[in-house]
Amino acid sequence: STCACVEYYGKALESLIKQVKIMSIHGKMKHKRNKIFTEFRKLPGGILVCTDVMARGIDIPEVHWVLQYDPPSSASAFVHRCGRTARIGNVGSALVFLLPMEESYINFLSINQKCPMQEMKPQTNVLDLLPKLKSMALADRAVFEKGMKAFVSYVQAYAKHECNLIFRIKDLDFASLARGFALLKMPKMPELRGKCFPDFTPVTVNTDSISYKDKNREKQRQKKLEEQR
Repeated sequence: STCACVEYYGKALESLIKQVKIMSIHGKMKHKRNKIFTEFRKLPGGILVCTDVMARGIDIPEVHWVLQYDPPSSASAFVHRCGRTARIGNVGSALVFLLPMEESYINFLSINQKCPMQEMKPQTNVLDLLPKLKSMALADRAVFEKGMKAFVSYVQAYAKHECNLIFRIKDLDFASLARGFALLKMPKMPELRGKCFPDFTPVTVNTDSISYKDKNREKQRQKKLEEQR
């Protein structure tokens, strides 16, 4: 749903999935977008992590799966997203992830868009890659910061969801969400003010000590810290 989530999960998938080309695209890229899109179209296979910037008017042949991690803010956008697969007589699949509290979205889509859906049984033997993602954040400040930014943008997008009777921010389990984003600590943001999260354990490491892998960025950070001191 947000550019920050695309940046974070695109980066994460690059490290977690080998032998598969991962590309990311979102609205803030502007000039790079066409280049990435053209490159992706030429690939024999791959994964494109994207926002709704790719939801309509885009034709990529033989897209086998459209995975909607965040339910779109409008019902018509759902159909447009699904329409990126099964093009011109081809077969394809579309999957949307919903929390149990969000299941009435299925009825909403079937009434609003005449779009029948089937439940897909949860996958078994799923690998837990969150510890690996946490390790990446501990090893590189850029990953740690991307995760925090992605979490904040996700919560803010959820709060502005068009179907706010179904997607209610007051029902969100922030602790589970933070664990799902492999966060090292909870960010400071208005939506979390005054709340306690006993189900979320922050790392014991002082996150200010996490450095950038990029030596130039780290040098600049240290210079700023020195000035502040």
